[in-house]
Amino acid sequence: MTNGRSILYRLWDHPIFIMSVVLIAATGIALATGMPIHRITQIAIYTLYAGGVNFLIGYVGLVPFGASFFFGCASYALAIGSGMLGGNEITGIIIAALFSLLLALVVGAIILRRRGLYFSLLTLACSQIAFEIAFKWTSVTGGENGLQNVERPLFGSAVSFHIFALVTVLGSCWVMWRLAHAPFGRLMQAIRDNEQRVSSLGFDTYRTKLIALIVAGGVIGVAGGLMSLLLQGVYANNLSWQHAGDPVLMAALGGVHHFLGPLWGAIIFITLEDRLSAFTENWWLLFAPIIIAFALLSHEGVQGIFQRLIGRSRWTLTRSVIPPRPSKIAPLTSAQSVVSDSSAPILLIQNVSKRFGSIVTQESVSLEVSRIGLHSLIGPNGAGKTTLFNLLTGVHKIDAGAILFEGEPIQHLAPHKRARLGMSRSFQILSVFPNLTTFENVRIAVQAAQRQWGGYWNDAYDNEAANAKVWSLLDAVGLADRAGETCASLAHGEKRLLEIAVSLATEAKLLLLDEPLAGLAESDRKVVSRLIQRLAKSYAVLLIEHDIDRVLSMSDRITVLHQGRLIADGKPSEVAGHPEVIAAYLGSAHGKALPPPRAAADRPVPTSPASAGPLLKVEGIFAGYGGGTVLDGLDLVVQPGEVVALLGRNGVGKTTSLRAITGVLPLAAGRITFDGKEISGLRPDEINRLGISLVPEGRRLFPNLTVEENLKLAARRGGASQEEICDLFPKLRGLMRQRAENLSGGERQMVAISRALMVPSRLILLDEPFEGLAPAVVQEVREAVAKLARKASLVIVEHHAESVLAMADRAYVLVSGKVAFSGDAETLAGDIALQERLLGITKVADLAPTELRAV
Repeated sequence: MTNGRSILYRLWDHPIFIMSVVLIAATGIALATGMPIHRITQIAIYTLYAGGVNFLIGYVGLVPFGASFFFGCASYALAIGSGMLGGNEITGIIIAALFSLLLALVVGAIILRRRGLYFSLLTLACSQIAFEIAFKWTSVTGGENGLQNVERPLFGSAVSFHIFALVTVLGSCWVMWRLAHAPFGRLMQAIRDNEQRVSSLGFDTYRTKLIALIVAGGVIGVAGGLMSLLLQGVYANNLSWQHAGDPVLMAALGGVHHFLGPLWGAIIFITLEDRLSAFTENWWLLFAPIIIAFALLSHEGVQGIFQRLIGRSRWTLTRSVIPPRPSKIAPLTSAQSVVSDSSAPILLIQNVSKRFGSIVTQESVSLEVSRIGLHSLIGPNGAGKTTLFNLLTGVHKIDAGAILFEGEPIQHLAPHKRARLGMSRSFQILSVFPNLTTFENVRIAVQAAQRQWGGYWNDAYDNEAANAKVWSLLDAVGLADRAGETCASLAHGEKRLLEIAVSLATEAKLLLLDEPLAGLAESDRKVVSRLIQRLAKSYAVLLIEHDIDRVLSMSDRITVLHQGRLIADGKPSEVAGHPEVIAAYLGSAHGKALPPPRAAADRPVPTSPASAGPLLKVEGIFAGYGGGTVLDGLDLVVQPGEVVALLGRNGVGKTTSLRAITGVLPLAAGRITFDGKEISGLRPDEINRLGISLVPEGRRLFPNLTVEENLKLAARRGGASQEEICDLFPKLRGLMRQRAENLSGGERQMVAISRALMVPSRLILLDEPFEGLAPAVVQEVREAVAKLARKASLVIVEHHAESVLAMADRAYVLVSGKVAFSGDAETLAGDIALQERLLGITKVADLAPTELRAV
């Protein structure tokens, strides 16, 4: 009995079973009530039609406004083909599907050269062209009258054809469900989330999207053939622009991120169209408000409303399970054998130059990377390091010079072809797949390592070797316990660890790691540093990193880039003492002890507090994502004129706390007051206008706007003037007309802090203000933050505890969403044992050389 219940539960969890039950139940109701059975047949056909469209929208991120092109043309193909060749309903459906497949191949090869809105409009244009041809080519298409008397020799009755249509629809939907779980289907979802990252793993994204369009075209063609058989005729009306958006609308009504969404959308659309059109000719005047209501109530459609009611706010495009975790995860091992000719460089850069307008990022750069070892590339923010990685991987084309990989020139190859040669990279700005699970993020990369560029039938999770490799990688970076979580729910530091795992999964010959330690807590930095050192014994690793102490300790060779030129290259000991390196990158303060936390007597006296109590008071707040709890009864107080450090390992709730304070994340329970006024239920803009500003992690500037425009957007009366901003950050004076996307990491951080000052802020929340900055820039930003403390209270989230404690008055340390330590910053700064226990901190200087180079 228990086994029977288990089987029934699994069936109810399968969308094809649910779809079958719903359509069969609707059939029974129609037969019992005398409703025309063809109406249920129409719902089934439109479910398949919308399902084919949703295959592109939900899984690949392509929105075809003109899918009616395939639907209508397939209908004509069946009518004309069956008339010429004879046959029955089955051969007619085959003709419709094959014609639509061929049509999708030809048209897709052209229109997929464009993406986004242009792709959508091109499909609509194709549909309108087909309509004009069908409407006016009377001798072939019948023109306005269409083609009549399409025969149904096998299923002449309405009921028999209804059964045939149901079987065809359910079979076609099952094929789509199967494809979604195959390696190819998982790859489509990765492209939907982050096409650039997919290409960097070695996948041909254009080819993948073309195949997806062909599959969708075939499915839509089957639906079009069924419709012509249902009507026993074909009409040009199905191709017109008035009906082109019908399947998109049905998918949106039901929920584009849910496999069953097209079913619910088709039921609503057909039922309302039938009832409202019987009531009035202008039925769209009644239908439109219903659509608006659905859009306002749930952007995930009917299925999204149902998901919320049962407490599952997740997408249901695929099964939610991941492969079971092994009882014992095998340690990560290197699959690459040591090459005998290790003297030949794996990468040779010869006089490479690159210019973006008047900005020179590379000027005759020449560099060799050995076949094995850790080669670090350092330099000030804006020196051109990440741009060099983009040139190596094909994101940008070089203006002059040559790039040789394994002795062969690669500067003319596409990014995915370079990746297939054995070049893998991580990204400075996080580049993962936010709507996939942690496990699936890494599994896609493992699929690339196995050179499985397709895979259309077997379940992706049936590959035991791939599953084991994924678990080993997740365990190596400390994310095995988070394998089933969607990437969007991970903390910033955890996403950085995931980025590293994805890069390592490809088993490339050359690993290009762009600031892999940025945003990581000290405990995770130690784990990742040792992992990189171990990899450097089997691979070539080219590393960009600003944690200079670790770079000097770990690297076999260091190259320094400044203003697009190489200014130093050699062993760590030689580079560290180079005068140009000290002046341009390390800064005069490098190596000197940070000042102790400021004493209470040195703290500025608040000038205009509205109340005698705390400026900010957080009382027992609970908050999280997707039904989970991240903040578990958090209590926190900030006094006027105070600098508070908010510390903790990755994933304990630091950024979540800032999101809750600023109103971005709603509270499940608890209370937040600012200057005596409760702000728990206020919108983010209302909270900001009260005087709370956020400098977010990742800066989050508007990339297509200039620095000046970014600042003006935030400016309000009472905030800092542009002149005051330039006094705080003199470098910005000459960058006001530069677009934000062309700024270095340090320059972006300056703009992000300045933007917070453009409003009259009394409390500024800084999330990882020193992340990804060169040592000299860190010192510049630290001095600016110290000046901010004279104007407003500060809450600083920072993984580098030693740096933030030197400027803080008090500190909180979070563990699992709760406060594990609250007290003077000076007390925490002086208690190394406490830091080690709560933060996993060990100073690099305290580690022995053997420990630093330990595997």
